[in-house]
Amino acid sequence: MKLKEEQVVILCGGEGTRLRQETEFKPKALVEIGGRPILWHLMRSYHHWGYRRFVLCLGYKGEMIKDYFLDYRWRDFDFVLDLKTGDRKRIRSERDEVEDWEISFVETGATTQTGARLSRARHAIDGETFLFNYCDGLSDIDLDALVAFHRAKGKVATLTGFHPRSRFGIVRAAGDGIVDYFVEKPVMAEMTSGGFFVMNRRIFDYVGDELDCILETGPMERLAGDRELALYQHDGFWYSMDTYKEALALNRMWDEGKAPWKVW
Repeated sequence: MKLKEEQVVILCGGEGTRLRQETEFKPKALVEIGGRPILWHLMRSYHHWGYRRFVLCLGYKGEMIKDYFLDYRWRDFDFVLDLKTGDRKRIRSERDEVEDWEISFVETGATTQTGARLSRARHAIDGETFLFNYCDGLSDIDLDALVAFHRAKGKVATLTGFHPRSRFGIVRAAGDGIVDYFVEKPVMAEMTSGGFFVMNRRIFDYVGDELDCILETGPMERLAGDRELALYQHDGFWYSMDTYKEALALNRMWDEGKAPWKVW
């Protein structure tokens, strides 16, 4: 795996109101799948493709995300603690080494909207091109192909289109009223933006740090109007985690060993 210099900017500031069973006491980014936060799963996915430099845009309960990574080295490994001095010494085991990640933690405000969060993290982004994600969905997307597509198009931003799964079953009946088609929550033919973006620094001409700057409305609409927004289509796996039921579904996939996003 060749390591890449581009940073990955991840929004970690939302309250996750539709996940209130989990997010009353922790940020949505720390909701667990298989005992690990969805943020960790997303970062591992990016790391698989060579990305190790992350910018986390913090907001609601952001201090908990800082604490998670500050204690990360000791969370999953065996160690000896000298209770008198507080010194800790790692005990070598056969477990994986700690990931080689560089993480910038940027406070972007507790109630800030998505566009403003990105704008307020501008000072932590040092490259011309960076990747961007909402931290609310997982995919088996080929990130090398996504970045190559973005560079070939030469636009300000590229979003990834995914086929969403209907939240309802689909039923059809013939003329005699007898059902001849029934599918529970099928994958839809239409596409939606699933949160995997590539952007260049010209995006900051479109977003501001006002609290109410929502990336998905004004900035994206202006990008489309200026023909500066490209669409990369991904026909593989993508699953969002907006509700508690969807969090349970992702956990079930992981527990059953059927987690397509686990490409590492």
